[in-house]
Amino acid sequence: MITSVYSLGSLPSLSKSKKIQASSSMSSSENPEIVERGLFKDKAEGEKEDKQDEQKGGFIEKVKDFIHDIGEKIEETIGFGKPTADFAAIHIPHINLKMAEIVVDVLVKNPNPIPIPLIDINYLIESDGRKLLSGLIPDAGTIHAHGSETIKIPLNLIYDDIKTTYHDIKPGSIIPYKIKVDLIVDVPVFGRITIPLEKTGEIPIPYKPDIDVEKIHFERFSFEETVAVLKLKLENKNDFDLGLNSLDYDVWISDVNIGGADLEKSAKLEKNGISYIDLPITFRPKEFGSALWDMIRGRGTGYSMKGNINVDTPFGKMKLPISKEGGTTRLKKNKGDGGGDDEDED
Repeated sequence: MITSVYSLGSLPSLSKSKKIQASSSMSSSENPEIVERGLFKDKAEGEKEDKQDEQKGGFIEKVKDFIHDIGEKIEETIGFGKPTADFAAIHIPHINLKMAEIVVDVLVKNPNPIPIPLIDINYLIESDGRKLLSGLIPDAGTIHAHGSETIKIPLNLIYDDIKTTYHDIKPGSIIPYKIKVDLIVDVPVFGRITIPLEKTGEIPIPYKPDIDVEKIHFERFSFEETVAVLKLKLENKNDFDLGLNSLDYDVWISDVNIGGADLEKSAKLEKNGISYIDLPITFRPKEFGSALWDMIRGRGTGYSMKGNINVDTPFGKMKLPISKEGGTTRLKKNKGDGGGDDEDED
């Protein structure tokens, strides 16, 4: 019997052959596909998105900067700018016992190469935080290119409205005020702009003075024509002085109108004080009839007086009414009759 015997030395050659085949089999896949999964994949995608967001944000900022630079260059080249405004003056052209007319002058400057519209003007007058007057002026005009305009804002303060609303505001007083003005303009590049202004001051609430004819002094007596002097007592109840310039008045004595006369010289009526002035008059005594004898005997003589006084004040000129009904006065025939010492009571 023949027995086949394999030597152990032949086994490595077989093993070596298998190794070559395995190696050959692996080398047949030259470009393996790598697939990332889990945490590493998410991190990579997040970093990629962040990078894209940074690039996008940077682009938007660059666009904004570009637009801003272009706007500045246009502004510099064309010369657009914000207008300015300020109070030029505040006038009180007319004031009496009923109302005060106020005109506010506002100077507006336009630095732009084109006209700009003044869309609205809002105004408010207040005193110690209390509203006296407010309103709106629409379509207030146009400010010329590279120019300036003085805008006049007329305001009317009605004293009855003020005194009815605020009972502590008394006639004859001076009250503080604050004027607020908002100018609304439309400017290319900038759009609508509001220019706020404020100004403070004082305004009076005038009160008419009291008047009395203390006596009538005869300078020259004749039945045909008598020259006399009215001794007037004026009490100024205002908290400010009155500079008396002229009077426009009529006088009735014993129901006879003896007319009026011009003021010979101006006079100062001190605030909250009493002043005396002389008014020369001429009349015909025979027109008084029997009342003349009562006058000559020095008895009380009835009189009335109506008119106006024209005065200067710290707030401008005023025309204030004067009136006296049912008064009684005395007549003096000459300077030596004992009644002349009180002529200069002022």
